[in-house]
Amino acid sequence: MTLRVQILKDKFSQSLGLPFKELLPTSAIEQALAELKIKYKQRLFDPIVTLWAFLSQVLDTDKTCHNAVSKIITHLAGEEVEIPSTDTSAYCQARSRLPEKLLEKLFNYSAQNLEGKVTQEHLWCGRNVKVIDGSTVSMPDTVENQKEYPQPSSQKPGCGFPIAKIGVIFSLVTGAAVALCIDVLNTHDIKLARKLYSFLKPNDVLVGDRAFCAYADIFTIKKLNCDAVFRKHQSRTTTMRKGKLVGDCDKLVTWYKPKGCPQGLSKDEFDALPSAITVREISYYIVIPGFRTQQVSLITTILDKATYSTLEIVGLYGKRWDVELDLRHIKTTLGMDILRCKTPSMIRKEIHVYLLAYNLLRSLMWSAGTIYSTPPNRLSLQGTRHHLINFIPKLLAATSQKCLQIYRTLLKVIAHKAVPERPGRSEPRVRKRRPKIYPLMTKPRHELRKQLQTA
Repeated sequence: MTLRVQILKDKFSQSLGLPFKELLPTSAIEQALAELKIKYKQRLFDPIVTLWAFLSQVLDTDKTCHNAVSKIITHLAGEEVEIPSTDTSAYCQARSRLPEKLLEKLFNYSAQNLEGKVTQEHLWCGRNVKVIDGSTVSMPDTVENQKEYPQPSSQKPGCGFPIAKIGVIFSLVTGAAVALCIDVLNTHDIKLARKLYSFLKPNDVLVGDRAFCAYADIFTIKKLNCDAVFRKHQSRTTTMRKGKLVGDCDKLVTWYKPKGCPQGLSKDEFDALPSAITVREISYYIVIPGFRTQQVSLITTILDKATYSTLEIVGLYGKRWDVELDLRHIKTTLGMDILRCKTPSMIRKEIHVYLLAYNLLRSLMWSAGTIYSTPPNRLSLQGTRHHLINFIPKLLAATSQKCLQIYRTLLKVIAHKAVPERPGRSEPRVRKRRPKIYPLMTKPRHELRKQLQTA
């Protein structure tokens, strides 16, 4: 058993561990296990082997447990050791034994490690920018999942799927996910955000859409010695007649404390708010054909116009769209949109592993971009994933010296072709591919079966 485990660790370290050696080395996993005081038996699927197998599973296009176990068998083939069973039970049980805290800790470690590589030249006006947004993920329709993450109330029982709401903070410069919060579907984005503010570091700039533009939140962010750039909430009227003009369509305005305590705040939190705060409001128009938004008003706590010009702030908010692309990468490119696990605990683990895998790909893109002088965020995440998967067999078959040469070639091909920059691109919001003619499910499956039997 010990020999088989060591063989698998060596194989994974050579295939996945080499590209990710700087961001998630085996020593970091062992240190996290020690810090959490996790003890485990000498099994084939110990925590390290299980984690590497889980990562390779979410990176692959075939995300079945059978495919993951097949990879394990392939790694052990020809090593003159006993081949494990093709049954997936042992692997699935090993995944369920992985503590949520371990995966959460490794995800945070990967984010901090990649953030540590950012130098001053990559920052916006010398400051690190974080972008926040919310999204949803669906999961198998099981009793446990429905109880923890109920389906939308508009759907009939048996006709929908459990859905979880996630809030994520991304780094603008690296594209990596740095913080995650998971809750039920009807949770407002701002409630998720309040759980994520603790991940901000002094001097950070947080960018978000108008869902996050609230009096209490702007004060909270400023209290953390950070700044915010949000789109103005639609409930607040926009007028240039009030406030102190500091430039064209740029002014300083005073916001006053709400008269009543908003939902989501305790009385003590509401009482701690100041009577008034000064914010900067920037209004501008979008004249690009096809854009749904015509006028935008931004609210920011950055009041220094000399250092942060109007165009700098407007350009920064324009990059907020990157977070939409980052979420699309995770949900569509990697396939997190529809999760596979059947219990809430495993769902949360699966989400953390997806984000960990995403950060690992971002680390490859960062290494390739910085070595070959290409902006890392302009590289293709899908292309990086394809190259990594295709290079893994070569890494496994190579000697230690040859591995380094193959790894450098991997970085070179990742950086070879950057995604073209297409500012102001607009496309009609239509679909060409016609959907199937099958009707939507409006009754539970067992009722539909009865209808077929009686027809």
